[in-house]
Amino acid sequence: MTLAGTAAGALGIIVFVHYAQQAEKAAMHQGVIRDMEQQRLKKERQLDFEMQRELEEEYRKIQTVSDGKK
Repeated sequence: MTLAGTAAGALGIIVFVHYAQQAEKAAMHQGVIRDMEQQRLKKERQLDFEMQRELEEEYRKIQTVSDGKK
């Protein structure tokens, strides 16, 4: 009985550790995917910002803009 109980406990621990490792690996992979998405969004926003800045420069060449102060 003691041998069977010990073997079952050891097997249970092995299975638990295996699934815990798999869950941790999946969580880390999701973190990498999330980081890549954040980098993509940052790059996209930076390109939008640069495009807006270029448009502003073009508009300033065409139009006279004042800051509202007299």
